[in-house]
Amino acid sequence: MPFLFRRRSPSVLSSRPCTERRLTAALLAAAWLLAGAGGVAAVAQPAAPPAPTVIVVTIKRQAVPVTSVLPGRTAAYRVAEVRPQVGGLLRERLFTEGQEVAAGQSLFQIDPAPFEAAVKRAEAAVARTEAARRSAGGLAQRYRTLARSQVVSEQNLENAESELRQAEAEVVSARAALDTVKIDLGYTRVASPITGRTGRSGVTVGALLTANQTAPLVTVTQLDPILVDLTQPSSVLLQQRRDLASGALTRDTADRAKATLILEDGWEYPHAGEVQFSEVIVDPGTGSVTLRAVFPNPDQLLLPGMFVRARVEEGVTDRALLVPQQAVTRTPRGEPMALVVNGEGVVEQRILTAGRAIGGDWMVTDGLNPGDRVVVEGVLRVRPGMRVNATERAAARTDG
Repeated sequence: MPFLFRRRSPSVLSSRPCTERRLTAALLAAAWLLAGAGGVAAVAQPAAPPAPTVIVVTIKRQAVPVTSVLPGRTAAYRVAEVRPQVGGLLRERLFTEGQEVAAGQSLFQIDPAPFEAAVKRAEAAVARTEAARRSAGGLAQRYRTLARSQVVSEQNLENAESELRQAEAEVVSARAALDTVKIDLGYTRVASPITGRTGRSGVTVGALLTANQTAPLVTVTQLDPILVDLTQPSSVLLQQRRDLASGALTRDTADRAKATLILEDGWEYPHAGEVQFSEVIVDPGTGSVTLRAVFPNPDQLLLPGMFVRARVEEGVTDRALLVPQQAVTRTPRGEPMALVVNGEGVVEQRILTAGRAIGGDWMVTDGLNPGDRVVVEGVLRVRPGMRVNATERAAARTDG
């Protein structure tokens, strides 16, 4: 089928150039507007971000107890090694191993028969010497009477007086011998010299004992109270004494500081003690001195030889500036530093001289002043020179 071509009218052909011109003009106008908008956007400055918010605490001086934690070991308050003072056959043991005994309580019985016989012999010797003294006394008295009548010579009187004095001396010697054997008889009952707990017995019934033998029969240990020997660096001791002398530290008693114990498992011992004294000699090997503290031990929970840590109260200072540990960071050189918000709301960096840790705070001796606002939250979001919004940290609530 042949194609048919339709011929357009002249009016349609004449209107097409005008339409294309109007469309081109519209496109050019839109491109100009877009270019203008883009130029304005490029020239406009970005809006400044809001100042970050940080949490701060205001530093102020306050009175705080200054403590130090020292390592140490427990030691028995008193230890007695019981040994026989006379020899003989052990006839009886009068205690149970591990039990508490009182001072003066009998622990062992040595066969007393030989000593009882010695006492009887000594008593007989005393009676004999006393009889001799009475006889010599009567003879001397008669010689004195006869000498006044010049019936006997002065020499005979002097001999009689001398025999009397000798008889009196023999009486004294015999009585001393009697006292000695009575003491030995008393020693056949071996008593505890102190109050404490007994250990293992070193002998059994039937053993032959000797006076002052090397091996003890038993050891008695007094556990209440108990001693704790602590080691403290001599430099710390010197600083503590300087602080006490200058008034930077105050203490209720000049020589005795209170102490609490922390046991090996981290449990805090419920009974407080006090430091009795410190050694006057520094150990040249460790550069430390030994402090001796005394603690009550009514339940005998503490045993000699246990490793403990003691929190010793060195005193109280009313000049302390405490900074939360979370607010203190380190510079690349390792110096402690903190960020402070000044009065204009700008962050400043302060290099600190931090002393000891007290709870969750550092005690700062240099770098901060009372009234400084230290950043404790948001430290990583800010840097020196930034302007911030500072909010004071709310005080921790305590339930009444």
